[in-house]
Amino acid sequence: MAETKHIYRTRAQESSAAIEKMYITMRHLFNRGFYKPMGVSGDTLREALLALRPEIYGFIGDEKVELNGLLYVIERLPIGIEQCRFINLTSDEGYSKSHFEAIVPPKRKRNCYRIDAEQMNVEITRGRSDIYDILTHLTFIFIESHKIKNRVLLDDSGELSRDWLKLEAAVQQTKKLSLVDKEIAISHVANVLGRAFEEILDIYDAFASEKNPDRFLHVIYWLGKLAIEEVLENNKRTITFSPILRERLGHHIHGEIWATNIKEVLKEQQLLDRPIHVISANMHSVMNSLFATPLLKSKFKGKADFVIYEELSKSGANDIRKQVATLAEKNGMIFLPDTSGTNIDVQIFDTAKIDWSLTAFPKAKVKEPQPVIIVMDYAFGEQAYETVDELLKPYKKDTLLNVQSVSIMGKAGILEGGKGDIMIPTAHINEGTADNYFFENELTGAMLEGNGIDVYEGAMVTVLGTSLQNRELLKFFHQSTWGVIGLEMEGSYYQKAIQSASKIRKSIPNNVKVRYAYYASDNPLETGSTLASGGLGTTGVKPTYLITIKILEQILNGSN
Repeated sequence: MAETKHIYRTRAQESSAAIEKMYITMRHLFNRGFYKPMGVSGDTLREALLALRPEIYGFIGDEKVELNGLLYVIERLPIGIEQCRFINLTSDEGYSKSHFEAIVPPKRKRNCYRIDAEQMNVEITRGRSDIYDILTHLTFIFIESHKIKNRVLLDDSGELSRDWLKLEAAVQQTKKLSLVDKEIAISHVANVLGRAFEEILDIYDAFASEKNPDRFLHVIYWLGKLAIEEVLENNKRTITFSPILRERLGHHIHGEIWATNIKEVLKEQQLLDRPIHVISANMHSVMNSLFATPLLKSKFKGKADFVIYEELSKSGANDIRKQVATLAEKNGMIFLPDTSGTNIDVQIFDTAKIDWSLTAFPKAKVKEPQPVIIVMDYAFGEQAYETVDELLKPYKKDTLLNVQSVSIMGKAGILEGGKGDIMIPTAHINEGTADNYFFENELTGAMLEGNGIDVYEGAMVTVLGTSLQNRELLKFFHQSTWGVIGLEMEGSYYQKAIQSASKIRKSIPNNVKVRYAYYASDNPLETGSTLASGGLGTTGVKPTYLITIKILEQILNGSN
């Protein structure tokens, strides 16, 4: 008899299968219209996330509650969501015109509305990636909430631990806790979470809000309280998707409004027939690269340009930022705050109106016709395709845009190197699909070397969500013949839109130039270097401006 061979899947293969299962499950639940995350309908999503054990969620598979992952998620969800049994994902359905006050999470641009004590509405205007992001985060915090329940619910009769009762008493106080009361509460909550006293102390203030310095205790209490009620009273938390959201999703409704607004301004300013360069970046780096250093040299005498950029990035720099914006507006910059629901603001720079002697490019001699630079704020995941696809379409079906280049500058996870390093992609691999995009990048690693920052060049993977990655899967992408140097969420979608417009629709020139460059926000392969370990601080300033200045040099030199 032939010997039976046992075939075992590697951890990377199991992880890849778990991501695919989550992707399919989330689409199924969306089409169904509702589900109960900790009920039977949420089983597959929970099991897949626990099988995946993403790096960003730390100890999700252990009995103790994960603190850094919880902070990362809480900063991306609306304040108070942990108190709500009903979470309703909606489209932009007019709540901005109601008495409800918009709640915007600190680290995610999305409008949320507390409808009543039990319900939170979350507006989805940035496509499917926004849904995947929210559902993954909610699944994580619900799993953590049941860890709390398991540690404080002593038996089926409903008897609760002393630590839980003491936490409840601290949360129900109406006045700010004294230092003594705070540390007593932390002592009890440490037992509830299975963590050391100093671990709680180290992260406590990071959870604080303007109105509630002791918010950490409230978050833990409400997560545990609702989990306990799910078991004792069968009050299951429920996530619903509004009929209008299900009807609108995937139809580029917000992206079309956004792109039309831009083109209307281009028409009003008589800029439609000029060479256009699109840059996806933030709302400060292009403006500052052009105008900040000459304007602020006297204020920061003897300081290097990058020190000035760091000063501009600090939270107390509103006055000098306004000075730069005022100068930019006097020199042809038009700011378009978003009104479409995409949460993507836009700046338009008419280079014909720039007095180059007031810029960091005083010797620029831009030939006719002078280019127009459109800077769009960062898109989110699949939203990159929706917005850029609509932007590159003709104006009113018959006026083609003379788009000469599209440049993408952003932050991404790096798989070789550390925070603040630069990545230059040569291709984008779309995780979980056969969609791979090769392109000729106008930026090269050699162009950015010699500035004290390591530069890496190679393929990058566009992932379903940065929170859905683990070490084994990323090691496979990095160490196999794919040779991936980093991961991000939008690259494939940008390139899909560009190739569709230039190669298939012929709505922009076939020889449109593309530039991609990213700076590293984290290294998920290094312990303590994931996104959940904290922000970049000023580490990202220098690479941001190195990339931005190189993009501007190419745009301006290409017009000579």
